[in-house]
Amino acid sequence: MFGLYIHIPYCRSKCRYCDFYSTPCPDGVPEAYIDALCREMDRFSPCGSTPLRPDTLYFGGGTPSLYAPAALKGLLNHAAQLFDCSGAAETTLEANPDDLTGDYLAGLREAGIDRLSIGIQSFDDDCLKLMNRRHTAAQAIGAVRAAQRAGFGNITADLIFGIPGFGGDSLKRSLDGVLSLGVQHISAYHLTVEPDTAFGRRAARGEFRVVEEEVSEEEFLTVHQTLTAAGFEHYEVSNYALPGFRARHNASYWHGTKYLGIGPAAHSFDGEERHWNACSVEKYIAGAPAGKEVLTQRDRFNEYVMTALRTAEGIDLEEAAARFGAKRLARMQEEAAPFLRSGTLRIDRGRMALPPEKFLISDAVIGALFET
Repeated sequence: MFGLYIHIPYCRSKCRYCDFYSTPCPDGVPEAYIDALCREMDRFSPCGSTPLRPDTLYFGGGTPSLYAPAALKGLLNHAAQLFDCSGAAETTLEANPDDLTGDYLAGLREAGIDRLSIGIQSFDDDCLKLMNRRHTAAQAIGAVRAAQRAGFGNITADLIFGIPGFGGDSLKRSLDGVLSLGVQHISAYHLTVEPDTAFGRRAARGEFRVVEEEVSEEEFLTVHQTLTAAGFEHYEVSNYALPGFRARHNASYWHGTKYLGIGPAAHSFDGEERHWNACSVEKYIAGAPAGKEVLTQRDRFNEYVMTALRTAEGIDLEEAAARFGAKRLARMQEEAAPFLRSGTLRIDRGRMALPPEKFLISDAVIGALFET
């Protein structure tokens, strides 16, 4: 079992915080790109043996909702010819709110999409303009309502907090807004200002400043307390779900299971090696070879620590000893002792985890437990 990810890198405009690979799309998704996606999938079709069985499929971007439903169905049909997709638990499409018309949503349902990830980000129009988002708060509300009318019962909405000038009442309005829509899952990300983004370039010129650490902590707790009080489980640093609606595809990354990434800049992991495609549509279409990294035992241990401590389940100590050895486990527990004494980490039923209300400082804890 594995997660199948298909990257659609095209965007009408670039959001000012976005560090993902994307490219302008003035005239629609080129046919040559779709052909290249199919060729890459073909390379993973086993000859004369049991086909691979993806348990989740995910269209990410970029803006996958720029792609016509009939073309998405064509990609899904191609995948079904190569892999056994009959047991797929969810098929997700990332979408911009302003793309989700009634006709488009009906087409997605007919194509086989059963889960939507809608990039709302904020319910404050001034904040949306700052981020260079294409939609308005009213369009976001209309998109979710239209998706629900079209029969989508598994919807996740993205929010961003930690945006200078848009905490306090603005953040509370966004949280109230998303809760009023009755979605099943919410991803709430703290703004990260990367150098190669519009915000990053502004920051380098002194024209944009990230929020202070105290503000980050306050806003993180506001998000955590508001969403958990509404019945959402805070099960990963940035993710909240109603019971039964955790993001199954993303769990492939968090729990170290295999995943296959198709498209430029897409990453794959087969349990031993990590592969990644060129960050260029032109090079990808031309058949540029993928990069490759063979993970050492130390690499796999550090990755296990990093991904496990981002989840509510944390590290299974018995599993860690079995996979990486008692010596590594003892060294990690020694490094974890100060965090256990302070309550930043806790051990319960053989698992060591951060309480979700302390997820904001997970990076510092993870770094301290890494094997160097």
